[in-house]
Amino acid sequence: MYKETTQDKVDELLNGAAEAFQYLKKRSIKDRAALMYAIADKIASLGPELITAAMEETSLPEARLVGEKARTVFQWRSYADRLKDGACLSARIDTAIPDKTPPKPDLRKLMVGVGPVVVFGASNFPFAFSTAGGDTASAIAAGCPVVLKAHPGHLKTSSLMADAILSALKEEGWPEGIFSHIYGNSNEAGAYLVKHPLVKSVAFTGSFHGGKALFDLANTREEPIPVFAEMGSINPVFALPEKLATNPQDFAAQYAASLTLGVGQFCTNPGVLVAIKGETLDAFKKALTGIIQGSLPANMLHKGIANAYSSNKEKMLSQKEVTVLASAENKEIEGQGAALIAATDAAGLLSNEHLLEEVFGPFGLIVSCNDVADMLLVAKKLKGQLTITLAATEADIRQQPELVNILQDKCGRLLFNGMPTGVEVCLSMQHGGPFPATTDSRFTSVGSDAIVRFLRPIAFQNWPDGLLPDELKNSNPLGIYRTVDNVLTKESI
Repeated sequence: MYKETTQDKVDELLNGAAEAFQYLKKRSIKDRAALMYAIADKIASLGPELITAAMEETSLPEARLVGEKARTVFQWRSYADRLKDGACLSARIDTAIPDKTPPKPDLRKLMVGVGPVVVFGASNFPFAFSTAGGDTASAIAAGCPVVLKAHPGHLKTSSLMADAILSALKEEGWPEGIFSHIYGNSNEAGAYLVKHPLVKSVAFTGSFHGGKALFDLANTREEPIPVFAEMGSINPVFALPEKLATNPQDFAAQYAASLTLGVGQFCTNPGVLVAIKGETLDAFKKALTGIIQGSLPANMLHKGIANAYSSNKEKMLSQKEVTVLASAENKEIEGQGAALIAATDAAGLLSNEHLLEEVFGPFGLIVSCNDVADMLLVAKKLKGQLTITLAATEADIRQQPELVNILQDKCGRLLFNGMPTGVEVCLSMQHGGPFPATTDSRFTSVGSDAIVRFLRPIAFQNWPDGLLPDELKNSNPLGIYRTVDNVLTKESI
């Protein structure tokens, strides 16, 4: 039923996307926002068939998928809101000063779409990060057509979402080339898309090896293009002494719940916990052991992920510096993932790079430190992360300014208590981090700031007002926010 899209068909679709890009440039931001609201309505109207298909293809529970569908609809609507107010366009106007020596020209700048974007559907969020997910929504908000490569793990789900987008385009009278849906399970299919000369940007969520391969390909092109790849993270938690001592049993329950959420298949599951040796850490380990031993294996997204989890778990446990602390007592069967907690010390972690690799699934590594000096060494050894959590009291933080300072350089989101598995869709969210968590730490893939990934600046010098884009005209006909002579305003000039 789902045959791999031929290269000839890909060429045809990308030519259509290039034509649609020129069409999008002629439509106002309010028009694009209206289209996005229409797409959101179409997704919202999808019936039980969507949830049923996703449950069958991903093993995710109904309640989780219902919530994720609502999140997906919210993304489209909130990104449309952000587009409509114009803030993401960063309109800048510096009016002329002809009497200045030399005369200062009239300069006006805004952000515009880069062109067709290839989006690779993600496996772990079949709605919110896949076909109709945030990458697709933010690219269309930016005025960029999307060619979506369906994830092979949920093809029916992907097709239903694609049909909703295409239906909205048809009903609203927009060109089909604004969104294309293709199939391809081979590395060659992905490579062909990234290397295609009509493609101007790529978005990817998945493994480090997959994202890095796409990034490298994009940089070998005659015209290199950006690849915004989210590639994984161990999301370490640093448990500081005063906080850990307050209630180690409750903290163990919080950590276990976050670690095993979604069978550990969230990109922000806290895979490593770092703490100082002592009675409170022992109490934490004892409580955590009981919770993990009482947990049940569960189906993972697909057998490929389950096999990778099993293989990576065994690789980690084969390291001489690692011992098993606790595992689910019930035996996992094929396609399932069982929670496991391992242990090492700071010296072991610092001597073995493999211990800092992500094990995608419900796997946690507890790192015991002799003192704060050990913690600092572990912090310095970390690679880039999506999140880092400081489980701490205010007194803990005040006593460890150097640790806080180091960790700020290592992540995109630094948490004070709580757990990192909740990723709010809002303007202040930063879902991205230093390499290798992502390929570009300056951007987020969650929240309406994700739109700017697919924009580029263009300045107009000394143009007649009537010939300028509406966003830059003196009268400000769109009523957007603009910075005029260094003052943020909606007022006309």
